[in-house]
Amino acid sequence: MMLSAGFLTGHPDLRYRLLGLKRFKAGEFEEAFRFYQRAAYYGDKPSQGMVGEMLWTGQGTTQDRALAYAWMDLASERGYMGFLGLRERYWEQLSAEERARAVEEGQAIYARFGDEAAQPRLANVLRREKRRSTGSRTGFTGNLQIYIPGPGGFIPIDGSKFYDDRYWDPKQYQAWHDDIWMKPRIGRVSVGSVEQVPGTPPPASRIPAAAPQIDAQEPETPETDESGLGTRKDG
Repeated sequence: MMLSAGFLTGHPDLRYRLLGLKRFKAGEFEEAFRFYQRAAYYGDKPSQGMVGEMLWTGQGTTQDRALAYAWMDLASERGYMGFLGLRERYWEQLSAEERARAVEEGQAIYARFGDEAAQPRLANVLRREKRRSTGSRTGFTGNLQIYIPGPGGFIPIDGSKFYDDRYWDPKQYQAWHDDIWMKPRIGRVSVGSVEQVPGTPPPASRIPAAAPQIDAQEPETPETDESGLGTRKDG
């Protein structure tokens, strides 16, 4: 359990995504929404997509289709095809008034949660926790696996790979996420139903660039029992 806890402490994007999923599966949707927002603060695109989907359906929060679009636009920031498809589906269903508000209010969402703000935050945590782990490697084995929710199910990370650079170097870590999320075509963020996205590449973000707020306040979440988090294939 020490290995799992140490890994997730150094990866708040994955940690809070797992906590959001745990609450979501328990039907505690309001708390799930808060945990997904906290993961989103560290640039977790699947969690940003979940925030968008929950806003779209009004699950765990007040329904707001304009904000839902803005969040799904944000989840599509790196060009992940599944989220791009959902974004375009949202856009087609918005009224002219909703579209205008999505573009206007989306700028504040990008300023706080976009990659220009979120990636430096995550990089700081990765580097800090990697330094803290130096000298504490003795005794860890590959017997434990950490399970991370992916687009088609849970992805195992072998305990013996805990210190691989791909999980600690910010650029390699993002490349690892890109490998997982770039191409899968998904019909929903939270389930693995496969749906084809139209072949024409969707347009770039419709939301104008905003100055990143790297020091923006981190969303608050309730205290929770994290024992065993990430050590089960079902979350």
